[in-house]
Amino acid sequence: MLSQKGGTGKTTAVRHLADTFHRAGLKVLAVDLDPQGNLSDYLDVDPEAEPTIRDVLVGAAKAQAAVHASPGGIDVIPSNLLLAEAEVALAGKMGRELTLRRALKPVADSYDVIFLDCPPNLGLLTINALVAADQALLSAEAQYFALQGVEQALEVIELARDGLNPDLEWLGVAFTIADMRTVHSREAQASLKEHVGDKLLDTVIRQSIAYAESAERAVSIIDHRPDLGGDYLRLADELLRRLGLTAARRQLKPLLDAAQPASSPAR
Repeated sequence: MLSQKGGTGKTTAVRHLADTFHRAGLKVLAVDLDPQGNLSDYLDVDPEAEPTIRDVLVGAAKAQAAVHASPGGIDVIPSNLLLAEAEVALAGKMGRELTLRRALKPVADSYDVIFLDCPPNLGLLTINALVAADQALLSAEAQYFALQGVEQALEVIELARDGLNPDLEWLGVAFTIADMRTVHSREAQASLKEHVGDKLLDTVIRQSIAYAESAERAVSIIDHRPDLGGDYLRLADELLRRLGLTAARRQLKPLLDAAQPASSPAR
């Protein structure tokens, strides 16, 4: 999952999509490619856990050795600030854009889905993620510059496709951190819809302080605030449909049926 800037709910989305896909019976690996390590923290991985994705990218460890099990049952390759050094080291390597793809190849068949949480920029780590990925999912915050951010991310997707990963597909755009009671959010959504059409996912992830609370407690929003968790169950169902994962949709359905409708505003 990628975004051209921070604050779009990208890491929160990866954390909860990994959780919902796991609850749908899929074997999930989450790879934290952000030197800030927020996804690792959110999944309650020991901050001292080693090896990390930095070790994998510089060739100091194999990907399998860097997989750590989170308390929620999701496998994670964690990150920390040392990853920033790895990005600098990669810049001088031949075939640097293929590093992550090659590193993950030995573990890819062990998982149904691998989520790659990109840093909040469109640099070398993000390019590595796009070259390694089959699908690109964008996050867009409900604000005025959302379309500009999506357009910049799409330019990088095209760059990755051009000779590096021609099979890369654009899965869609998730509309996040939204308060649809405001004209501003509704206009931002309408502008995105006008420009990207059905690539904009129908589910809106509502804005709420509860996400910061769940991150602080390192628990899923589905457990912390089930009413808000329904947003991610619905978003996951949309993505599973687009990916053709019918059996996982069936397993998710009881949770989806029990979820509170998203008609009420979040708090």
